[in-house]
Amino acid sequence: MENKYFNFELIKTCKQSGARLGILHTPHGDIETPCFMPVGTQATVKAMTPRDLKEVDAKIILANTYHLYLRPGHKLVEEAGGLHKFMSWDRPILTDSGGFQVFSLAKMNDIREDGVMFQSILDGSRHFFTPESVMEIEESLGADIIMAFDECAPYPSDHSYAKAAMDRTHRWAERCKKAHKREDQALFGIVQGNMYKDLRIESAKALADMDFIGYGIGGLSVGEPKPVMYEMLEEMMPYMPDNKPHYLMGVGSPDCLVEGVIRGVDMFDCVLQTRIARNGLALTSNGKHMLRNASYAHDFTPIDNECDCYACKNFTRAYIRHLIKANEILASELITMHNIRFTLRLMEQVRQAIREDRLLDFRRELIEKGTI
Repeated sequence: MENKYFNFELIKTCKQSGARLGILHTPHGDIETPCFMPVGTQATVKAMTPRDLKEVDAKIILANTYHLYLRPGHKLVEEAGGLHKFMSWDRPILTDSGGFQVFSLAKMNDIREDGVMFQSILDGSRHFFTPESVMEIEESLGADIIMAFDECAPYPSDHSYAKAAMDRTHRWAERCKKAHKREDQALFGIVQGNMYKDLRIESAKALADMDFIGYGIGGLSVGEPKPVMYEMLEEMMPYMPDNKPHYLMGVGSPDCLVEGVIRGVDMFDCVLQTRIARNGLALTSNGKHMLRNASYAHDFTPIDNECDCYACKNFTRAYIRHLIKANEILASELITMHNIRFTLRLMEQVRQAIREDRLLDFRRELIEKGTI
């Protein structure tokens, strides 16, 4: 599919690992891949201003279709000029379809061939999502990259249920493609199939035939052991189009980022970085540190000596622990800033290792340091 607004340029393949280096060109800027995308569920990355996000060099962020549909409403966002203007972010944005939230958050959902009836987590009101209505919502929100509406089967699911959900996802993907009208938005299909190799391969083939601009990989990192996720990636990747971006949805721990890239993933997102920050947990080059612990009360070193973020250049673990114990908002802001910058910097190092054909060596170094 030719599109004047989007182009995925494959720059290099790592000779040592097979990992991919690329650039995704979008209307709001270029994104070097492999990349990590901070999650701004409600049109804000928690505890981060757009200025902060630019300072840590985030190139693209996510927003959540389900939550923004419920509040403040997609028509209000459209009236504001779209998500970019509404949240004052002039770089690329990706919106998910809300499929995962409809199936995982709703107290009640009724899955039908035409769509899903579900209850709002805000007030219990009933709503109905179809592939067509989700496309209308995502077009109103106006993100650069939007996702097709899919059915995410829970883990574990038996083979017959997983296949039924996958087949419905394929039918919905075709309906999304037919309903989607905005050329300045890239529509990605989503590969499903739960933890079954045959289904993952079948789904990858079916979605590839539909010729989307890019491909999400859904239904992983939903409770299965990490080796199972890696196995599913290895099975399906030979059937994913080489010339399109591969986006592993909802995955963002440092070890999974590196392992995912080695298996051909180009894009990742996760709430991990912001969620653990609010509990006082920091990701560092030598592992995780719970900064609320008493052992950091007299630790006057940065969160991470190797990090170049504002928090690490200006504050100590002892000070941040004090903020946590005093219930000061600044603690969450500083740890969030660090965790996101740490992750983005890790991806910079991964891209450099691909350029130098040494990603497997880099993974070994990270393991030896305790980073992953």
